[in-house]
Amino acid sequence: MEKLSIVKIGGNIIEDDASLSAFLKLFANLKGKKILVHGGGKRATHIAAKLGIESKMVDGRRITDAETLEVITMVYGGLVNKNIVAKLQALQIDAIGLTGADVNSIASEKRPVKDVDFGFVGDVKKVAHKSIDKLIQADFTPVFCAITHDGNGQLLNTNADTITSQVAVGMSELYETSIYYCFELDGVLKDIKDKNSVIKHIDTSLYKDLLDQGIIADGMLPKLENCFDALNHGVKTINMGNTAMLTQENDNFTRITL
Repeated sequence: MEKLSIVKIGGNIIEDDASLSAFLKLFANLKGKKILVHGGGKRATHIAAKLGIESKMVDGRRITDAETLEVITMVYGGLVNKNIVAKLQALQIDAIGLTGADVNSIASEKRPVKDVDFGFVGDVKKVAHKSIDKLIQADFTPVFCAITHDGNGQLLNTNADTITSQVAVGMSELYETSIYYCFELDGVLKDIKDKNSVIKHIDTSLYKDLLDQGIIADGMLPKLENCFDALNHGVKTINMGNTAMLTQENDNFTRITL
């Protein structure tokens, strides 16, 4: 089976031009077929403030009312996405910027209201892996922003980590898929106060031990839940760490397998 890498970058990289350019060079040099997924929440918050629109968050998740959705569509689908695509073209990567609505690639449903009404937020239901593969087979590199659609004309704000894992699961029917979650730390840490305490390999049994010991907690909890869900549905390996893990020389990151 041919290999496919799905790489996700977060807001801290996007916000800093030097970090973004350095990352995109690493991404461009990554061998084989690949997909990039990006967020842009920090930029969206900044531009919303300029427009006099308050950003409301609950447990790190954005409440997306109609006004906020307009900002997110402009920022994620326009400003951030097209900036990344243009920079990749300069690196000779024939990138194509996408939302989940493009070629009907990622369908979601609006999150049901339970304790909190998140507004126009989507939970992924279906990934059109064959449509995405047509782009890959045409030698395009898909660049997805964190927007999906419901099939009835409604765009939905969708968590970029979730888009990454669901696209990887969908594409695993055609490829041996690996995910790279790039963030500011070197990997999953044994001690949150010690930046050098990277756990280099986590499998199912160690994951249970780390949960029991309370080492995996807070924001890392949903990330790793997401990871093991993806691994149980066809994804081969998941890597978490800073952007240097995309180079062959660096092994200081966390690899997650079943």
